[in-house]
Amino acid sequence: MDVRQLRHFLAVVDHGSVHRAAEHLFVAQPSVTQTIRRLETALGTSLFLRQGRGLVLSPSGAALVGPAREVVRSLDVARETVMAVDGLRGGQLRIASMPSQVVSPLTGLIAAYAEAYPQVQVAVVAAARPDDVRDALGRGVAEVGVLAAAGAHEAYADLDRVPIETQSFVLVAREDAGLPPGEHPLSVEELPALRLIAGQPGTGMRRVADAIVAATDSRIAVEIEHREGLLPLVMAGVGVAVVADSWRPLADTVGLRVRRLAIEDTLDVGLVWRRHRLSPAAAAFIDVIERSRSTGQGTPRERNPTNR
Repeated sequence: MDVRQLRHFLAVVDHGSVHRAAEHLFVAQPSVTQTIRRLETALGTSLFLRQGRGLVLSPSGAALVGPAREVVRSLDVARETVMAVDGLRGGQLRIASMPSQVVSPLTGLIAAYAEAYPQVQVAVVAAARPDDVRDALGRGVAEVGVLAAAGAHEAYADLDRVPIETQSFVLVAREDAGLPPGEHPLSVEELPALRLIAGQPGTGMRRVADAIVAATDSRIAVEIEHREGLLPLVMAGVGVAVVADSWRPLADTVGLRVRRLAIEDTLDVGLVWRRHRLSPAAAAFIDVIERSRSTGQGTPRERNPTNR
């Protein structure tokens, strides 16, 4: 068994077929097939079972996924660590982030990171829900994640975490949306019947939207997974969006009204990662975040710093 065989095995796992794995690896399909067969011969067991036109993991294959990811990751980190002995001058950082947190705070953090380490390539992987961030870390799709959830420090206690900020929820609307006058935070009870634009179930913005629907005559007009469509829908007069206040700068830029909601529901935003040695690129990103949050009295860390 060698690392090339494990990489091909994981490519089939992640992409669902030998054909797509070969495309991802930029190799011929027969090469992937032969590599998997040699790996199965070495282990003395079948790793995949054919189901219809696709492949599913056998029990033995499922047992191999976790250890295979750890081996591949450890070798990658070892190589990058050696390359960074004279300074971080390359490599790649993959970040899994929920959509609203890409708007803020991730954009500012990446800007600061790119200024300090301009030769590191940053890739941002979409993760619609907190569990999607966790899954991306577990599968090795990303090394660090930006996670926003109520009580995230408790729900993800098995992940190392640096807190970034707490976000509240707001309504984003056109001037003619009929919101109560003034600039004070709006209680749910004083809201008129609204057509709401909200995220899919399992997100913080949907949780708040459902609470508004339950307490008023409002209704969900649009449920959207593609967050880039939020503000255009509001601008088109389709409805009022329930979003995290990280959207405020963009909403202000396009001339929409932003009204804070007088509710206790908030999002704890933090950077999370699995408890193992980080690559130099990921460790440097965490350092950038900690420096950005520093007040001169040190930054509280919800992890063991020796884990780096």
